[in-house]
Amino acid sequence: MIHAATIQPMCGRYAKFLPAEAFARIFVSRACWFSLIASLCWLPAQAAELDGMQLRDTMQVEGKTLHLNGFGRRTYSLLRIHIYAAGLYLERLSTDADEILASPGNKLLNIRFEHNVSAVDAREAWRKGLENNCRASCHLDPEDVAKFLASVPAMNVGDNYSLLFTATGATVTVNGHQIGIISQPLFAEAMLATFLGPAPASLRLKRELLRGHG
Repeated sequence: MIHAATIQPMCGRYAKFLPAEAFARIFVSRACWFSLIASLCWLPAQAAELDGMQLRDTMQVEGKTLHLNGFGRRTYSLLRIHIYAAGLYLERLSTDADEILASPGNKLLNIRFEHNVSAVDAREAWRKGLENNCRASCHLDPEDVAKFLASVPAMNVGDNYSLLFTATGATVTVNGHQIGIISQPLFAEAMLATFLGPAPASLRLKRELLRGHG
Protein backbone atom coordinates (compact mmCIF):
# COMPACT_ATOMS: atom_id res chain seq x y z
CA MET A 1 0.00 0.00 0.00
CA ILE A 2 1.24 3.49 -0.78
CA HIS A 3 0.59 5.91 2.04
CA ALA A 4 -0.52 9.51 1.77
CA ALA A 5 1.85 12.37 2.53
CA THR A 6 1.80 16.12 2.56
CA ILE A 7 1.08 17.70 -0.81
CA GLN A 8 2.73 20.89 -2.04
CA PRO A 9 1.02 22.96 -4.77
CA MET A 10 2.43 22.16 -8.22
CA CYS A 11 4.43 24.63 -10.30
CA GLY A 12 3.37 26.44 -13.46
CA ARG A 13 0.66 25.46 -15.90
CA TYR A 14 0.67 21.82 -14.81
CA ALA A 15 -1.01 22.69 -11.53
CA LYS A 16 -4.44 22.40 -13.14
CA PHE A 17 -3.68 18.88 -14.30
CA LEU A 18 -2.33 17.72 -10.94
CA PRO A 19 -4.97 17.94 -8.19
CA ALA A 20 -3.57 17.31 -4.75
CA GLU A 21 -5.80 14.32 -4.06
CA ALA A 22 -4.50 12.63 -7.20
CA PHE A 23 -1.06 12.59 -5.58
CA ALA A 24 -2.22 11.55 -2.14
CA ARG A 25 -1.28 7.87 -2.53
CA ILE A 26 1.40 8.03 -5.20
CA PHE A 27 3.34 11.28 -4.85
CA VAL A 28 5.26 12.73 -1.94
CA SER A 29 5.79 16.33 -3.03
CA ARG A 30 8.77 18.41 -2.01
CA ALA A 31 10.18 21.83 -2.83
CA CYS A 32 11.69 22.11 -6.33
CA TRP A 33 15.29 20.89 -6.19
CA PHE A 34 17.14 23.42 -8.31
CA SER A 35 20.37 21.43 -8.35
CA LEU A 36 18.52 18.37 -9.61
CA ILE A 37 16.54 20.39 -12.16
CA ALA A 38 19.75 21.80 -13.58
CA SER A 39 21.16 18.31 -14.04
CA LEU A 40 18.06 17.14 -15.88
CA CYS A 41 18.22 19.79 -18.61
CA TRP A 42 18.93 18.76 -22.22
CA LEU A 43 21.95 20.87 -23.14
CA PRO A 44 24.07 20.95 -26.29
CA ALA A 45 27.04 18.56 -26.14
CA GLN A 46 29.29 16.51 -28.36
CA ALA A 47 27.95 13.09 -27.37
CA ALA A 48 25.03 12.18 -29.62
CA GLU A 49 22.63 13.82 -32.01
CA LEU A 50 19.09 12.91 -32.99
CA ASP A 51 17.88 14.90 -35.99
CA GLY A 52 19.63 18.01 -34.73
CA MET A 53 18.86 17.38 -31.06
CA GLN A 54 22.02 17.18 -28.95
CA LEU A 55 22.18 14.75 -26.02
CA ARG A 56 24.85 14.98 -23.35
CA ASP A 57 27.18 12.01 -22.98
CA THR A 58 26.93 12.16 -19.19
CA MET A 59 24.63 13.71 -16.58
CA GLN A 60 25.45 14.54 -12.98
CA VAL A 61 22.52 13.52 -10.78
CA GLU A 62 22.60 13.48 -6.98
CA GLY A 63 26.38 13.33 -6.97
CA LYS A 64 26.56 10.41 -9.41
CA THR A 65 27.60 10.32 -13.05
CA LEU A 66 25.03 8.78 -15.38
CA HIS A 67 26.06 7.73 -18.89
CA LEU A 68 23.98 7.89 -22.05
CA ASN A 69 22.94 4.27 -22.65
CA GLY A 70 20.73 4.80 -25.69
CA PHE A 71 18.40 7.23 -27.41
CA GLY A 72 15.67 7.12 -30.00
CA ARG A 73 12.30 8.39 -31.10
CA ARG A 74 8.74 7.22 -30.43
CA THR A 75 6.66 7.30 -33.59
CA TYR A 76 3.01 6.58 -34.26
CA SER A 77 1.18 4.91 -37.16
CA LEU A 78 2.46 3.93 -40.59
CA LEU A 79 3.07 7.62 -41.21
CA ARG A 80 5.68 7.50 -38.45
CA ILE A 81 4.46 10.67 -36.79
CA HIS A 82 7.11 11.85 -34.33
CA ILE A 83 5.70 11.81 -30.78
CA TYR A 84 8.79 12.26 -28.63
CA ALA A 85 12.54 11.69 -28.47
CA ALA A 86 14.00 9.91 -25.46
CA GLY A 87 17.41 9.29 -23.94
CA LEU A 88 18.21 6.77 -21.18
CA TYR A 89 21.07 7.43 -18.74
CA LEU A 90 22.51 4.77 -16.41
CA GLU A 91 25.28 4.51 -13.84
CA ARG A 92 26.59 1.47 -15.73
CA LEU A 93 25.97 0.92 -19.43
CA SER A 94 23.89 -2.16 -20.23
CA THR A 95 22.04 -3.84 -23.08
CA ASP A 96 20.02 -6.07 -20.74
CA ALA A 97 16.54 -4.72 -19.96
CA ASP A 98 15.95 -7.06 -17.02
CA GLU A 99 19.29 -6.10 -15.49
CA ILE A 100 18.47 -2.41 -15.83
CA LEU A 101 15.01 -2.77 -14.32
CA ALA A 102 16.34 -4.76 -11.35
CA SER A 103 19.32 -2.48 -10.74
CA PRO A 104 19.14 -0.28 -7.61
CA GLY A 105 21.35 2.27 -9.33
CA ASN A 106 20.07 5.62 -10.53
CA LYS A 107 18.42 5.69 -13.96
CA LEU A 108 17.29 8.80 -15.82
CA LEU A 109 14.87 8.85 -18.74
CA ASN A 110 14.69 12.22 -20.50
CA ILE A 111 11.84 12.79 -22.96
CA ARG A 112 11.27 15.76 -25.25
CA PHE A 113 7.87 15.95 -26.93
CA GLU A 114 7.67 16.64 -30.67
CA HIS A 115 3.90 16.34 -30.92
CA ASN A 116 1.02 17.50 -28.73
CA VAL A 117 -0.45 14.73 -26.59
CA SER A 118 -3.72 15.24 -24.74
CA ALA A 119 -4.09 14.23 -21.11
CA VAL A 120 -6.63 11.58 -22.18
CA ASP A 121 -4.22 10.00 -24.66
CA ALA A 122 -1.27 10.22 -22.27
CA ARG A 123 -3.24 8.54 -19.48
CA GLU A 124 -4.41 5.77 -21.80
CA ALA A 125 -0.83 5.15 -22.93
CA TRP A 126 0.34 4.87 -19.31
CA ARG A 127 -2.61 2.62 -18.43
CA LYS A 128 -1.84 0.19 -21.25
CA GLY A 129 1.86 0.29 -20.54
CA LEU A 130 1.45 -0.54 -16.85
CA GLU A 131 -1.11 -3.23 -17.60
CA ASN A 132 1.01 -4.91 -20.28
CA ASN A 133 4.31 -4.85 -18.40
CA CYS A 134 3.35 -5.51 -14.77
CA ARG A 135 3.55 -9.30 -14.85
CA ALA A 136 4.48 -12.29 -12.71
CA SER A 137 5.32 -11.09 -9.19
CA CYS A 138 4.44 -7.50 -10.09
CA HIS A 139 1.20 -6.27 -8.54
CA LEU A 140 -0.05 -2.70 -8.49
CA ASP A 141 -2.99 -1.61 -6.38
CA PRO A 142 -5.77 -0.58 -8.83
CA GLU A 143 -6.51 2.46 -6.69
CA ASP A 144 -2.86 3.53 -6.85
CA VAL A 145 -2.92 3.17 -10.63
CA ALA A 146 -6.11 5.22 -10.88
CA LYS A 147 -4.64 8.01 -8.73
CA PHE A 148 -1.48 8.06 -10.80
CA LEU A 149 -3.34 8.19 -14.10
CA ALA A 150 -5.49 11.06 -12.84
CA SER A 151 -2.31 13.09 -12.28
CA VAL A 152 -0.85 12.64 -15.78
CA PRO A 153 -0.85 16.00 -17.62
CA ALA A 154 -1.19 16.89 -21.29
CA MET A 155 2.11 17.44 -23.08
CA ASN A 156 2.88 20.00 -25.78
CA VAL A 157 5.54 20.28 -28.45
CA GLY A 158 8.84 21.21 -26.80
CA ASP A 159 7.90 20.00 -23.32
CA ASN A 160 10.64 18.17 -21.43
CA TYR A 161 9.59 15.26 -19.22
CA SER A 162 12.17 13.60 -16.97
CA LEU A 163 11.88 10.47 -14.87
CA LEU A 164 14.66 9.82 -12.35
CA PHE A 165 14.52 6.29 -10.94
CA THR A 166 16.33 5.42 -7.71
CA ALA A 167 16.30 2.54 -5.25
CA THR A 168 13.52 4.27 -3.32
CA GLY A 169 11.19 5.32 -6.13
CA ALA A 170 11.11 7.93 -8.86
CA THR A 171 11.19 11.70 -9.26
CA VAL A 172 9.05 13.26 -11.98
CA THR A 173 10.08 16.59 -13.51
CA VAL A 174 8.28 18.54 -16.24
CA ASN A 175 9.89 21.58 -17.88
CA GLY A 176 12.28 22.08 -15.00
CA HIS A 177 9.61 21.79 -12.32
CA GLN A 178 9.60 18.83 -9.99
CA ILE A 179 5.97 17.75 -9.83
CA GLY A 180 6.37 14.94 -7.33
CA ILE A 181 8.06 11.80 -6.09
CA ILE A 182 6.77 8.27 -6.43
CA SER A 183 7.67 6.67 -3.12
CA GLN A 184 6.83 3.08 -4.10
CA PRO A 185 9.82 1.30 -5.76
CA LEU A 186 7.63 -1.38 -7.37
CA PHE A 187 5.45 1.24 -8.99
CA ALA A 188 8.53 3.11 -10.21
CA GLU A 189 9.94 -0.08 -11.73
CA ALA A 190 6.64 -0.74 -13.48
CA MET A 191 6.81 2.76 -14.97
CA LEU A 192 10.26 2.15 -16.44
CA ALA A 193 9.06 -1.25 -17.67
CA THR A 194 6.55 0.52 -19.93
CA PHE A 195 9.64 1.53 -21.95
CA LEU A 196 11.94 -1.47 -21.36
CA GLY A 197 9.60 -4.30 -20.34
CA PRO A 198 8.30 -7.33 -22.28
CA ALA A 199 5.58 -5.35 -24.07
CA PRO A 200 6.76 -1.75 -24.54
CA ALA A 201 4.75 0.74 -26.56
CA SER A 202 7.59 0.75 -29.10
CA LEU A 203 9.94 -2.20 -29.62
CA ARG A 204 12.13 -0.05 -31.81
CA LEU A 205 12.55 2.59 -29.10
CA LYS A 206 13.28 -0.13 -26.55
CA ARG A 207 16.09 -1.48 -28.74
CA GLU A 208 17.47 2.03 -29.20
CA LEU A 209 17.46 2.74 -25.46
CA LEU A 210 19.32 -0.56 -24.89
CA ARG A 211 22.24 0.19 -27.21
CA GLY A 212 24.73 0.42 -24.36
CA HIS A 213 26.11 3.55 -26.01
CA GLY A 214 29.74 4.11 -25.11
